[in-house]
Amino acid sequence: METSTTRRPAVQGWRARGEYEYRVLTLDRGTRVNDARRLLTEEAEYGRWELARTLVYAGGERRVWLRRKIIRAVSTL
Repeated sequence: METSTTRRPAVQGWRARGEYEYRVLTLDRGTRVNDARRLLTEEAEYGRWELARTLVYAGGERRVWLRRKIIRAVSTL
């Protein structure tokens, strides 16, 4: 039986866990290193994402997990 801590998202998209939200990007083996670096830099600068995890598969495909802090607005009324 798998627990939620050992299970990893298998699809590209948005995930929310705890106080962070996660975004999973899949880069195919044809993506050049400079293009991947540029993509991740733009996500970090404009979307406030940080690199949480990377995984490189045997075929060359890369899966990248980005995370950012969830900021909850508190009503002052």
